[in-house]
Amino acid sequence: MSTETPSPRTVDRDILRLAVPALGALIAEPLFLLADTAMVGHLGATPLAGLGLASAVLQTIIGLMVFLAYATTPAVARRVGTGDLRGAVAAGIDGLWLALGIGVVLAVAGWFAAPWLVSLFGAANEVAAEASVYLSISMAGLPAMLVVFAATGLLRGLQDTRTPLWVASIGFAVNIVLNYVFIYVAGWGIAGSAVGTVVAQWGMVAVYLVVVARHAARAGASPWPHHAGVLRGAASGGWLLLRTASLRVALLLATWAATSLGSNELAAFQVAMTIYFTLGFALDALAIAAQALIGRGLGVGDVVVVRQILRRCVEWGVGAGAVLGAILIATAWVLPGLFTSSAEVAALLPPAFVVLGLSAPLGGLVFVLDGVLIGAGDARYLAWTGLVNLAAFVPLALGVVAIAPPGAAGPAWLMAAFAIGYLAARAVTLGLRARGDRWMVTGAPD
Repeated sequence: MSTETPSPRTVDRDILRLAVPALGALIAEPLFLLADTAMVGHLGATPLAGLGLASAVLQTIIGLMVFLAYATTPAVARRVGTGDLRGAVAAGIDGLWLALGIGVVLAVAGWFAAPWLVSLFGAANEVAAEASVYLSISMAGLPAMLVVFAATGLLRGLQDTRTPLWVASIGFAVNIVLNYVFIYVAGWGIAGSAVGTVVAQWGMVAVYLVVVARHAARAGASPWPHHAGVLRGAASGGWLLLRTASLRVALLLATWAATSLGSNELAAFQVAMTIYFTLGFALDALAIAAQALIGRGLGVGDVVVVRQILRRCVEWGVGAGAVLGAILIATAWVLPGLFTSSAEVAALLPPAFVVLGLSAPLGGLVFVLDGVLIGAGDARYLAWTGLVNLAAFVPLALGVVAIAPPGAAGPAWLMAAFAIGYLAARAVTLGLRARGDRWMVTGAPD
């Protein structure tokens, strides 16, 4: 165990070495949705609202499976810290096979259940029809997204965030081109957007498989799954699945509340939440760096470095949130025109953007603390407190529905309930845990 405190410059260098490339990769992920939102938005309010419903369901499914990355990163990083490179790569490969199996099952089930899932929101018939088309086609890309999650988690654990940046950037560029061709040139409408995204996602998988195969060959790891390793990965991800489920339920509740306000309000909330996810992924770059560095530090047994990483990541997260929030507020009356051609929807957006900008520093704190505890493998605490946080959000969302603020006040108050009220609850539970040391368990993973 280290007894020498590293300098802030040293810690900052390690954080930024991982966080800057991770920032690009994480932003590229929601840019898929941003591209879809911008292109579909110019088809009219109905397709945009349909995309909002379909995205809520699809992102819920994908979000629940994010443990494939979050469980893989610390497991790989801890083995790297103990010097077991072969075991680290093997653990990541087990995650890939687990992701593929889960993805195929969910894709088949989701294709059949798509109309029913959309109907749960009670949207207008024309909106539900558009949502069903997009969701059904998108299920073909679900296994690809889960494999991408697992491959990204493996590379992050190996302290490599540059490769995911390149893969995500190329995938985003291809997605834009394909969406334009399928939506406007071929005239497929919202269906073309889904097809373009699916093709781009499977292209990313092909690239990742080549990269992972090279790591396996260098480390002497088998490309085939290890039964015990797959089961261990599924078990360790169970708590993270519960933690993520609470987050997704909160998002679904917010979408349901927006639906109850009206179709234009739902479309506006879809755009606002797209911006929220973009900011969130940007801030989550620091959390990704924390996951990898915390996992490696605990594997080595260096709790001094671990504590220093925590402090510096928090400082970076709050500061970055303040900067991004200020930019969003300054552009709140310019951005709506980029995402919709509907004057009614655009008029609803500026107040929601301002609220979201004000909440950004709080988001930076929450995302970083979440990443630190994930990197430490403290998934059980995250799972149980996730339910507590959800319980705090429910009355806030129901209150917005009951009051039903008119006009732009509706999306703004709903955004305040989610981006300020819900995140504040998460900040309290995460902060209380991070202040102690029960989460700092050192050594190789079980």
